[in-house]
Amino acid sequence: MLRTFLLRFALPVVLLVTGATLVAMPLIDTLLNQWVLESNESRAAAIMRLMERPLTRIVKSGDGAELQRFLVDEASREHLVAILVCGADGGVVAATPLALQGVDCRSGGVAAANPSRGLATSGGSIQVSRFSLAGLTLGKYSAVLVQDIGFIDRQRASVHGYVRTLVAVSAVLISLLFVAAAWWAFRHWLGALLSDLRGRRFQDDARTASSALPLLSRLREVLREAEDDQRLEIDFHENWTPQALQHVVREYLESPQILVVSNREPYVHTFDAEGHPQVHVPASGMVTALEPVVRACEGSWIAHGSGDADRVVVDAGDCIRVPVDAPAYRLRRVWLSEEQEAGYYYGLANEGLWPLCHLAYVRPEFRESDWRHYVAVNQHFADVVADETRAASPVVLVQDYHFALLPALIRRRRRDATIVHFWHIPWPNAETFGVCPWKGDLISGLLQSDILGFHTRNHCLNFLESVDRYVEGQIDHERMTVGIRDHKCQIAPYPISIEWPPLLEATTAPVAGCRQAVRERYGIAPATTLGLGIERWDFTKGILERFEALDHLLKIRPYLRGRITLLQVVSPSRSRLPAYQSLQERTRARVAEINERYGRASWQPIILVAQHQEPAQVFELYRAADFCLVNSLHDGMNLVAKEFVAARDDEDGVLILSAFAGAAREFFEALVVNPYDAIETATAIELAIAMPRDERRDRMRMMRNTVKHNNVYRWAGRMLLDAAQIRRRHRLAARAPQARVPLLANSQ
Repeated sequence: MLRTFLLRFALPVVLLVTGATLVAMPLIDTLLNQWVLESNESRAAAIMRLMERPLTRIVKSGDGAELQRFLVDEASREHLVAILVCGADGGVVAATPLALQGVDCRSGGVAAANPSRGLATSGGSIQVSRFSLAGLTLGKYSAVLVQDIGFIDRQRASVHGYVRTLVAVSAVLISLLFVAAAWWAFRHWLGALLSDLRGRRFQDDARTASSALPLLSRLREVLREAEDDQRLEIDFHENWTPQALQHVVREYLESPQILVVSNREPYVHTFDAEGHPQVHVPASGMVTALEPVVRACEGSWIAHGSGDADRVVVDAGDCIRVPVDAPAYRLRRVWLSEEQEAGYYYGLANEGLWPLCHLAYVRPEFRESDWRHYVAVNQHFADVVADETRAASPVVLVQDYHFALLPALIRRRRRDATIVHFWHIPWPNAETFGVCPWKGDLISGLLQSDILGFHTRNHCLNFLESVDRYVEGQIDHERMTVGIRDHKCQIAPYPISIEWPPLLEATTAPVAGCRQAVRERYGIAPATTLGLGIERWDFTKGILERFEALDHLLKIRPYLRGRITLLQVVSPSRSRLPAYQSLQERTRARVAEINERYGRASWQPIILVAQHQEPAQVFELYRAADFCLVNSLHDGMNLVAKEFVAARDDEDGVLILSAFAGAAREFFEALVVNPYDAIETATAIELAIAMPRDERRDRMRMMRNTVKHNNVYRWAGRMLLDAAQIRRRHRLAARAPQARVPLLANSQ
């Protein structure tokens, strides 16, 4: 390492000093010459002052012999070679015998204040100085003094030698000093850095000497960046966080523009009783899952503006920054006419595709007019996506069954887009899906996605079966891809989840406080076991089947009467549809019947709350319940189950879960039931009531660990990582040369 220091630091210093010396040497010569000439000129002037008076007297006397003797005596001075006395006509009046050839009365130039000059002769270098003789009135006489300055050449050679020696010694000393200082600083800083590494003190600058901080501060910054990147790499493999998801978007996707498209918006603005806009979060598992993802990615969300005050709060571009209290992303609202909403949303989507995909035994309705509106709305959203796209190669995340045609429509407008479509509801088997009159159009539209995601592998296989039966495409069952024309779509399961840790955990009261508040609000006695059912008012959620199970339990276990209450919270949804109106009427009638049969003045077996609950209220209900009953007849995932588990930081409570919900494939510790079997569900409720605390804690702890590791950031991150892989393949394919015919084939 020392050798490296010498080569990298000492050698450049030596070369720099040497180069500077070579450049400075001519300047040194010039300065030396100028100094010698000025010094000799001063000496000549001093000699002239001494000899001027006698010389003037002798010249006036006209005694040539005396003048000659005088000049010879004066010329004996050191370095003085010759003296000439010049007349007014420029001729030589008298001169010493050693006057050099080529030196005469004209050699000094015209007399001036400083007429000194240096000359090179065959005898060496001389300096000629000319002075006027004052006091002579007969004419202008002058004296020329010639001095030998050959010694300058000898002194210059000596000076050059001294300078070279001095420069060489100085260069070596400076280099050694610089190397020693650099080596000491390097060893000192390296020692401090190694001490930091061993002591893991990257965040504690106070423990390090201040002299080591200039370099270490930068090194620490680099190490922190590397450590952060490494931690994020670990996070998205082991423990996904919003920062890990941002890392995937930045490092793997190279920070593209991310657009999310859904029918339901994450925030709805409505007018209150006084006509002021107020905001609330709709009851939607899709919103619950996606909102933290878009917040983490700082993307844009395109959705149908369904609130009566939505138009009032948007800007000129129909956009608003949300959440209102801490804006993190942009919501672009799309406006639909009542006729479009009735045909596309209430008609084909919810009277056709929703019952078709859920095995809830409600007959799907398919009308040609609804299909036309469905196509038109999908085209409208495709136009908005194109309008919102501000960068090349955007990533578009299309959500759910409302937009089966959207991938193909976006693909026509933006060939460079990476399209990921996630189907949030189940996909039925091919025979069931064959009921849909436009099955081929829907499947073909979905296959223009780069990635098509479902909750479970079984849904993926059902979709591939439908592709095989109803469209022409190349299916690779091993890789689960479908090639249709010049495009390939990846089919994959991505079990959706919720954010971890729950955002509301820090702002909600402890479990004991929630239990007390909820029981006081609904008049439930402290000793009564509280069961919770909470969902949208939908025929797929098994609400009536839940009541049948409770009815059976109270019938065969009379001792539980007065000791258990089911708090059923339902959020009205799609209330204009006949199937939903019928469900609401039957729900109220069945609650009244059971409460009348078993209830008393101080206790009701079922408390029905038929109104929308804000997220904070829902979180409080989860924490207050002794058990949560999720007995969906058919569900893609059902995030209520995961929300209940995430809310229970006390590691208590029991989850009763339908075998036909996707969450049952993750929560093996839940009490899994067949929702159509009232006896089995009733038995599970009884087990939940009697389950010991230790068993409840063990089950809940394992389920919470599942939610923690399989959170919504992992769900989105896996899709985005797969999308990044596809984008890299597309770039490689675009750069690859065209296939060529082998030379052997040409020779044939």
